[in-house]
Amino acid sequence: MQNTQGGFAIVTHGGAGEPLDLTDGAERAAKDGHARFLAGGDALDAAIAAVVVFEEDERFNAGTGSVLCLDGSTVEMDASIMDTRGRLGAVAAVRDVRNPVLLARAISDTPHVLLAGEGAERFARAIGLPHARPISDDQREKHRELLCQLAGSVPVMPGVGNRMFDRFWNYKTPLQLPPSKACDTVGAVVRTPDGHFAVAGSTGGSAPSLLGRVGDTAIVGAGFYAGTHGAIAATGIGEHIVRHMLARTVYGWIEAGMPLQQALQRGIDLFDKEVDIGLIAVTKNEAGSCSNKTMPTAKIED
Repeated sequence: MQNTQGGFAIVTHGGAGEPLDLTDGAERAAKDGHARFLAGGDALDAAIAAVVVFEEDERFNAGTGSVLCLDGSTVEMDASIMDTRGRLGAVAAVRDVRNPVLLARAISDTPHVLLAGEGAERFARAIGLPHARPISDDQREKHRELLCQLAGSVPVMPGVGNRMFDRFWNYKTPLQLPPSKACDTVGAVVRTPDGHFAVAGSTGGSAPSLLGRVGDTAIVGAGFYAGTHGAIAATGIGEHIVRHMLARTVYGWIEAGMPLQQALQRGIDLFDKEVDIGLIAVTKNEAGSCSNKTMPTAKIED
């Protein structure tokens, strides 16, 4: 591998398993991230700007497009940021925030690295972040579709029987099985010519899931990682990603000198083919993506 430092690069993704006709959203996110850099932002500014675009696009499972929990009325979101300037922040199971990635960024300026639930929401109010948008018709329709799937015999989450959610149900309202499979994350990784790297991610969580479920997006080393050799973001079924600490594992291979695309493919190969998994990454002189399912992505390099 060459040791020379590349110029600016950004890679974005809209979630493993999402249709490629959403690529325009990933492209718009990459363009906004690039524009933020050209306007004087650093690597983290660019990554966050890209993720905000996804959070504002109702087609993606993040921010305003987040899936409804199984009760049909609750939204729980996770987000994270990390860069090579020492900034690290994450938020988990937050409900009433329009852009969780901005909350994760704000948390990185506190003495903590992770806030969750009600405390995270109170912090969001204290710093003036806006409330979430009202639940949309599209979100409700996806929820209806999910309930229909749960009523069937095909597992909605690979390896987990649908009736497991009935057994461990922990919402206040009864489980009703009679609308959308989702476990997607959106994310961006950035390299700037000064040698810095950053990653940002956001998700509306998994459907189905128990109340309070937190996936890989808020867990450093699992869904995201940034270091002096690059930045990695993962997407897919968080419970599987966490078990492999996927982002840090792939970063370790890159750190050891493995070419980027080989490292990404090796990461994907850790999982059964039925498990949706995707990765994006930037290194000192490479930028790329890899997935075992369709995954809308975009890349800009200067």
